[in-house]
Amino acid sequence: MELKTVQAGVLEMAVEMSGPETGPVAILLHGFPDDVRVWDGVAPELAAQGFRVLVPYLRGYGPTRFRDSATPRSGEQAALGADLLALMDALAIPKAILAGYDWGGRAACVVSALWPERVIGLVSANGYNIQDIAGSIRPAAPAQEARHWYQWYLQTDRGAAGLAENRRELCELLWRLWSPNMGFTAESYAKTAASFDNPDFVAVAVHSYRHRHRAVAGDPAYAAIERRLTARPVITVPSLVLHGAEDGVDPPANSAGCARHFERLLARRVVSEAGHFLPRESPAEFLAAIHLLVSTR
Repeated sequence: MELKTVQAGVLEMAVEMSGPETGPVAILLHGFPDDVRVWDGVAPELAAQGFRVLVPYLRGYGPTRFRDSATPRSGEQAALGADLLALMDALAIPKAILAGYDWGGRAACVVSALWPERVIGLVSANGYNIQDIAGSIRPAAPAQEARHWYQWYLQTDRGAAGLAENRRELCELLWRLWSPNMGFTAESYAKTAASFDNPDFVAVAVHSYRHRHRAVAGDPAYAAIERRLTARPVITVPSLVLHGAEDGVDPPANSAGCARHFERLLARRVVSEAGHFLPRESPAEFLAAIHLLVSTR
């Protein structure tokens, strides 16, 4: 594994790279609050099997930095998708397998929906991750609203200050709530929590959760992409959906009807005992899904 910095659009994006340069490309994308270590059970296996594996730190995480101090610290879905596309362009990658969950799954879904010619196949945890921002005014069931307490917390100045001052404690709480069976150690958590010390982590996270609920404007640079996403475009590339049976923030019932958003959904699998941080908990499921995509080409 080699850590490289890539000029990808507005970012100096830190990317862990492994495997032969001539192999089929697999890009593995982490979520919130997490980092590239979530893929440690997947990336080495793929690299050993001949894949060219890229695992980027998303904006606001780890060594990734904005190239210009004046760039808005947006966490909106269009920005995440644009970052992924910019990474592929910067490395001259014509097509790749995309796999992700949470924020990373959203970036993968955005690129798969809007630029399908760049995608071999998609593995998306938790289903169709493109947000219905226009419909966000509609309340969810009370139990789901309760699971989203952290989103309502971050709508406030108190919540933003709380994330800034207690980022490691708050994010560790989310790990425990969202993946109750994960059984992580203090050492393994610390390796990832270091990524939350990124100077843009709080600003990007707060913007992400405020933008999805229409509390703040997006970065005008991504307005055209956001307009396209308003239509909730169908994903036409070969896709698989994975969902942890014990996901404490996004239970599997939430993806039960996701097939209507995928033209070529090969399978939807609910993974027993796993929670939200699915690549950490069930790396074999991601490996199997990626191999199924390759076999159906």
